[in-house]
Amino acid sequence: MKIASRFLTRPDTTGTVRLTVDGAPFTARAGDTVAAALLAVSGDAFRQTGKGAPRAAYCMMGVCFDCLIEVDGQPNSQGCMTQVRDGMVLRRQHGLRRLSGDEDRA
Repeated sequence: MKIASRFLTRPDTTGTVRLTVDGAPFTARAGDTVAAALLAVSGDAFRQTGKGAPRAAYCMMGVCFDCLIEVDGQPNSQGCMTQVRDGMVLRRQHGLRRLSGDEDRA
């Protein structure tokens, strides 16, 4: 779903990078954060909580953790604190994710 951006964009002086989110390609401005790039392209949620509630970037400064997304296979990455780079692979998270150091209890 493509919507008008909620943010004013800065002048394009840095070029663009190519990324994928859930397998779909898109371009973002070099120097933007993952959260800013996703909000500029779509109004879709970045992740879902364990109970299925949608979440997207809120504070844009690393405090609220609503922007968690999988970046290049690393879950629980803060989208608002991660700068985009060419070839980056993003996946929206669904449900709870294991924390670093958790043991498999399956």
